Amino acid sequence: MGEHEDGRFNKGFALIVVLFILLIIVGTAFVY
Repeated sequence: MGEHEDGRFNKGFALIVVLFILLIIVGTAFVY
C-alpha cells in the first residue's frame, strides 16, 4: 500500500513542482 501511495504522491507532487517552476519563469519573464 505504501509504495502505491508514494507513487501517486510523487506524480502529483512532480506535476505541482513543474507548474510552480513554469509559473516562476513566466513571472520573471514579465518582470524583465
